[in-house]
Amino acid sequence: MSDLIREAAIGQIIRFVTKNKYLQYPEEKAEFVIPNVYANPDVLLNPKTIPEEDPTTDTPSRTPAQTPGKDLPDPVESLDSTTMNSNTDLEKAETQFEGIRPAPAGPRGYPNTLGIRRTKTREETLPFTDERMEVERVATIERAASTPIVPAVTNQGDILVDWYTTDDPSNPQNWGLRKKNFVTFILCLYTFVVYSGSAIFTPSYAGVITRFKVSVPVVSLGLSLYVLGYGIGPLLFSPLSEIARFGRNPTYVVTYGLFVILCLPTALVDNIGGLLFLRFLLGFFGSPCLATAPATMQDMYSFIKFPYGLAVWTSFSFCGPAVGPVLAGYAVPVLGWRWSIWEMLIMAGPSFILMFLSMPETSADAILLRRAQRLRALTGDSRLKSASEIKATNILFSAVVWDALIKPIQITVLDPAVLFVNVYTSFVYATYYSFFEAFPIVYSEIYHMNLGEVSTTFLCILVACIIGVTVYVSYLHWYLEPSIMRRGGIGAQESLLKPALMAVFLPTAGLFIFGWTSRESIHWIVSVIGITMYAAGVFVVFQCIFVYVPTSYPQYAASLFAGNDFCRSALACGSIMFARPLYLNLGIGRGVSVLAGCSTLGIIGMWALFYWGDKMRARSRFTVKEVETQ
Repeated sequence: MSDLIREAAIGQIIRFVTKNKYLQYPEEKAEFVIPNVYANPDVLLNPKTIPEEDPTTDTPSRTPAQTPGKDLPDPVESLDSTTMNSNTDLEKAETQFEGIRPAPAGPRGYPNTLGIRRTKTREETLPFTDERMEVERVATIERAASTPIVPAVTNQGDILVDWYTTDDPSNPQNWGLRKKNFVTFILCLYTFVVYSGSAIFTPSYAGVITRFKVSVPVVSLGLSLYVLGYGIGPLLFSPLSEIARFGRNPTYVVTYGLFVILCLPTALVDNIGGLLFLRFLLGFFGSPCLATAPATMQDMYSFIKFPYGLAVWTSFSFCGPAVGPVLAGYAVPVLGWRWSIWEMLIMAGPSFILMFLSMPETSADAILLRRAQRLRALTGDSRLKSASEIKATNILFSAVVWDALIKPIQITVLDPAVLFVNVYTSFVYATYYSFFEAFPIVYSEIYHMNLGEVSTTFLCILVACIIGVTVYVSYLHWYLEPSIMRRGGIGAQESLLKPALMAVFLPTAGLFIFGWTSRESIHWIVSVIGITMYAAGVFVVFQCIFVYVPTSYPQYAASLFAGNDFCRSALACGSIMFARPLYLNLGIGRGVSVLAGCSTLGIIGMWALFYWGDKMRARSRFTVKEVETQ
């Protein structure tokens, strides 16, 4: 528990105020024994100082991954010189450690008796092919073996501070399942609050119109600007969270704290301009959960377990906008239009306190940077540096700007697979947000429901998420994992799209059902079933896409998620404004049919991506090519 609090924001504040007297790290305690490779780094620089291996010892120096006679890929080999000399992309900066060389080898070509060495460049930049799966399998074996890790050395004489052992408890990959699940729960709660804050405002429309004497399009900006805000935010906050000196936690805590504070003036503001501007700021400062939360889970979970965590997180983000109107639908008519904003504060306050008290840092770069600083203070040796410190010397501010603003656009425009993914997910997301204009027309004007009852119809999205999670997790557990174990890898990345091939038909079918059964002569439950079909299909398709894209383009994952989020949010922002005129002018049946007809292109695109995605990736300039090791 003390480790959890120490890494949380409250722990860091306590350490700062007490000058590190309380909640100390192991390196700051009197009984800490400095590993020999850091206390005497000359053993790394001068191989002759390393003792010969005693053939009679009971402890072999080789790791399980290095048994003679079995030629397994080395998960710690440095990248080739071509990759190492590249310094144009921020995502490739992790491979730009000029002159990195491995620690000296012991007798018979195996690692010396100090342990094994590890750099993360190879594992992090490999696509999720069979080789990547083997690398992760080897890493899992090594962690179980608790083998000391020998740090790498640069030609400049810098020692790269790494994990002490393969099962180092400071490594988020080595945390226990309970701790990982607890962190995932905080992220899901945080995401749910931010997402529900978008549509929770819709029951307040009538009250805002009456209070400020504005039209429906104007009050709709309260929703659309919020959505636009959390589309723009990740372009700034996602790259910021990748910088080791910041890490993920400060990004979460500072922005979410501002989110909580801004709820107060938003609930009290007494002019429409201020209300709309504050709604935009709420979306902007709530946005880090959108693109950075999946990165946090990737810090903790291996590839084979990551889709499970992503499925849970996506269900919270998907249900948030749907549950928001339900939370406010019955309260707003009684307590007034401001109550929807007060409810945001009621939800955000406790979840922020939980994050503030117990959310640990998960970025390996940030954790190792602080370890390097402590080791330098302890030993007085300035050669002990983290990989992020060396990487930072090669990163210009212009590269950060390029990564945040230009790179997502470049990949989207020049890579056909990413272009399809962004266009399709943006269209689906825009259609989803158009329901917040369609549902009041259908269930209030056609079926004569009150505001609370109209809000309750959004619960069909929750039912759809439960169905989608059940189907997708069953696919992972009963098909994908056994297939990977049987074949020793996932094969082509397009195999991850298999569930989407059937699920992609459901959004189109569900839209047609919703559009043409929304009439008094047909019971309202039929149209709700159509929306449930739509949402369940969308959930499964999104899960497949969000796992497929980063597996094919791992070194651009941050840019891809930020770019996709911006595209989705920008179109959703527009759809909120055009949806009501569309449905009023064409009618619900024909208006929804327009969207359903356009969604059929997504069916064609998904099947094309499955069959020809490998050819498109082969031609793409952004796909990770085969990595040659030294």
